[in-house]
Amino acid sequence: MKHQAYKPILITDAPRSQDDQLNSRQKRYVLMMGIRVACLVVGAVLVGVQAPLLWLWLSLCALGMVLIPWLAVLLANDRPPKEEHRLANRFQARGRDETPPMALSAEERPHKVIDAEP
Repeated sequence: MKHQAYKPILITDAPRSQDDQLNSRQKRYVLMMGIRVACLVVGAVLVGVQAPLLWLWLSLCALGMVLIPWLAVLLANDRPPKEEHRLANRFQARGRDETPPMALSAEERPHKVIDAEP
């Protein structure tokens, strides 16, 4: 009989807790929304001081104010993939019988008796 090599379980291999994942996603969302607010403030300041190439800077700020919320929501809802063994049973092809498990065989089924009275 062969002895399998002992593999210690490392704490670094453990997945992050759900609370930890949620906390980091919330921090990322708040940071991205802060950047969006900064784009709005910078755009207002640039209009106030009549900066050169104002059209370029305002279009970049507007692009940031439109794209950042979309990305923030996508990243806030992003979760790490589920472990492989959790999904293994769901996607494997199962052999199916043609008859349901509780169905009666042909010999066990009641036969219909037809009376041939005129």
